[in-house]
Amino acid sequence: MESRADVLIATIVVIFLFAALSAALALVAVALHRPTTVPLTVAGGLVVLCFLVVSVLPYNVPLLLGAALAFLGVALSVLGGNPFSRWALAAADGGRTKEGTRGGILVELMAERAQPREEEILRGGTAIGYLERAAVALGILAGFPAVIAIIVALKGIGRFTELATPAARERFIVGTLASLLWASTVAGMLWLAIW
Repeated sequence: MESRADVLIATIVVIFLFAALSAALALVAVALHRPTTVPLTVAGGLVVLCFLVVSVLPYNVPLLLGAALAFLGVALSVLGGNPFSRWALAAADGGRTKEGTRGGILVELMAERAQPREEEILRGGTAIGYLERAAVALGILAGFPAVIAIIVALKGIGRFTELATPAARERFIVGTLASLLWASTVAGMLWLAIW
């Protein structure tokens, strides 16, 4: 049987986690349209702080509250990975790569005896990113972190033909790693808190 002090500390931890994850979700929602450093840094700092708190404290979140936290955390994993990966991509190439209208990037292709033309490659990357982060977060929370390897393999096979240009390869690697890092960190923190 838990003492009153244990229940009080667990309650304080749950309130802190709800507040910090809600604030992080609000910050990434602000950064969805245009990823900027300050909101993403603060959101990332809140996630890392939550990770440290649940790593150090020996209290697990009660299951019903854990389910509500998991819902909030999965939303943060899925939505937060978009501006975080876009910010990482802009930092990797200095903001030189232009985004297309269908979630891909615009690259200049040289045609024989013709003017160079821009073509959008890696289309659907935004939707794929949302799906991959949802799968990662749910897989980790379900105790199946090997889902990450499955996702990387599926993405590599599915995008293989589009990875002919250096810009496409760089975008694929940086975007995937940033997206998976964000989702894994949030979901791993939740797993520690709940289980």
